[in-house]
Amino acid sequence: MINETILEVRNLSAGFEDEFGIRAAVEDVSFSVPRGKCVGIVGESGCGKSVTAMSILRLLPQPYGHILGGQALFHGQDLLKMPLQELRNIRGAQISMVFQEPTHALNPVHTIGDQIAESLILHGGMSPDAAWVEAVNLLHQVRIPRADLRAAEYPSSLSGGMRQRAMIAMALACKPELIIADEPTTALDVTVQRQILHLLRRVRGAVGASCLLITHDLGVIAQNCDYVVVMYAGRVVERAEVRELFANPLHAYTKALLSAMPRLEYEPKTFLPTIPGSVPAVRDYVPGCRFCQRCGVNPERLTRRPKVVEALPGHWVEACPVCAPLPVAGA
Repeated sequence: MINETILEVRNLSAGFEDEFGIRAAVEDVSFSVPRGKCVGIVGESGCGKSVTAMSILRLLPQPYGHILGGQALFHGQDLLKMPLQELRNIRGAQISMVFQEPTHALNPVHTIGDQIAESLILHGGMSPDAAWVEAVNLLHQVRIPRADLRAAEYPSSLSGGMRQRAMIAMALACKPELIIADEPTTALDVTVQRQILHLLRRVRGAVGASCLLITHDLGVIAQNCDYVVVMYAGRVVERAEVRELFANPLHAYTKALLSAMPRLEYEPKTFLPTIPGSVPAVRDYVPGCRFCQRCGVNPERLTRRPKVVEALPGHWVEACPVCAPLPVAGA
């Protein structure tokens, strides 16, 4: 990635505490987000995508969530090490987040307008009256009809699509440099999903923000992202530019995800290819290749993680001899 990097995640590991100790849910994750670009993180549920996003802003549930190592450098400052008050000044102002489920993220006892205005008062120094006017304007920008009336309503009065639009308005209130969107269309129907993604692209372009888009849908990645990071069982197994990865997937898991996408050339009513098995639970992770674990390889043989190598220029892959057997350039 030759563009200016605004976020660089290096060897991030995070986990959760249970009765047996702390188990790593995310291990040695590395990627970067260039200015003005969209980076997608893709994988099945349980692969560690949301934990990665929450770890960057230190939003893991407490007291059970723990950052175990690594760095998250925002303009060279490590978000994982800075004092909490400094991080609070960055959250919502320079880095904002669109959460996966707006019903849970929005406060049910405050109006939509008040929740948007709060960011403008805290980070923008606006008066309450000016912040309310700007909140209504933001709701109008995200295409909520009769924004002045909707601003005075509570989240329970809005549809799922409108709540997600309100979340996007809140995320954009302070014109952040980076937007982290954690599966922002999961609970929406296909038509609303398309509208939300188009809206996110449009308003991102208006403020010049970079984006970290988390999803389990490779179709969403193809249409919205410049770079893609493929995660499986808490690890990055492949990362590259979007066109490169779709044209030349190297890891068996990436190939399996791509083969499971619906295609126009399929005969009507034919079964889609599926990936046998499921993502292992965190307590069952092996030290070695975890996709081999899913494919039935004896766990006793999976004792060492394969190295992550640059197999092609800008194209990195976890070089398991079974799952990614292609030769490494220069080897």
